[in-house]
Amino acid sequence: MTDLAEPVRPAAPPRRRDAGATRAAILEAARIAFAATGYDRTSLRDIAALAGSDVALIPRYFGGKEGLFTEALKATIAPDRLRDWDRSRFSRDVAEMMAGAADIADPRTRTFQFLLQAATSPTTAPLLGRAVQERFLAPIRDWLGDEAGQERARVLAAIYIGFLVERLIRGAALEGPERTAFVERVTAVIDGVIGPG
Repeated sequence: MTDLAEPVRPAAPPRRRDAGATRAAILEAARIAFAATGYDRTSLRDIAALAGSDVALIPRYFGGKEGLFTEALKATIAPDRLRDWDRSRFSRDVAEMMAGAADIADPRTRTFQFLLQAATSPTTAPLLGRAVQERFLAPIRDWLGDEAGQERARVLAAIYIGFLVERLIRGAALEGPERTAFVERVTAVIDGVIGPG
């Protein structure tokens, strides 16, 4: 018998992974899945498949389904949207947007569907409530900038959400005189809440 050692093969270089890209893909897949089927009917396997990743990575990056939902919710409600909005155009811009069609491919429509799904689940409604306070009402209040900002922020949010629901139910864009009247009245309603620019 000879004492020959097998040749040592150099180790293959580790496969390069992009944790940030994987995390972002999972987060975007979660936003899409939760918007489409809600929290209770969406599984982690559904999300992982949509993201093209391993389901075991979700607990690693997000701690589980609730953590993933919370992060998706935070990513959905962007608190800085108002910061650069021209206050003198805000009411008319919103009115014109609401007179249009609810385009299912529009990220804003998907965002709203996600929020509606979250509001209807006993599991996620409290999470949504906290997120809305921190990431939606607080920035509106700060943007309005006065002592009555909290109350006006809540009224503005209610008006905005109501018009989003109406647009989603209506589906088609308004046209002709109906559109003109709608835009004028919605602009006046929102101007009445936000006050002079």
